Amino acid sequence: MCDYSLMHVKSRPASVGDKLRTSNFGTGTRGFAAPSDPGTAVCVLPGTELAFNSEITVYGASAPTRYKTAIFRQINRDQPHMHHDALELPDGQTLLLTFLCEGQEATVLQLPASTIGNRPDLTAPSTALESIRISSKLVWISACHEFAGSSAIFV
Repeated sequence: MCDYSLMHVKSRPASVGDKLRTSNFGTGTRGFAAPSDPGTAVCVLPGTELAFNSEITVYGASAPTRYKTAIFRQINRDQPHMHHDALELPDGQTLLLTFLCEGQEATVLQLPASTIGNRPDLTAPSTALESIRISSKLVWISACHEFAGSSAIFV
């Protein structure tokens, strides 16, 4: 899926094996694009598994995360004018995609599984996060080692 702020940007669905890059589309959000077509947003389904070329880096963080893999999620779906696209890290932490530093490259490893006539709800947070109201867990972190003066939100 693509975040609501990308609805006026040319887009296409992600496929297994796609090479993606975090990109700024000039709409107030960042998302994924193919390096060969930076003007087209690549929309990722919730539950899609991604592998990054290096540790995932977020604006405002003092260091990259220690993870290179993540599962794409959508959060805060009941709040229409908030960013929904997020990455769930192996430790259960969820990061809004729009706060990832630009230029990070990832590969689509696997699309979400579906069953005939019964598709699981992949927009829901993982079991580790079910007891946490995600929208109330915003934390500001400043002093990014790469982007001095910027801020990031971790969910």
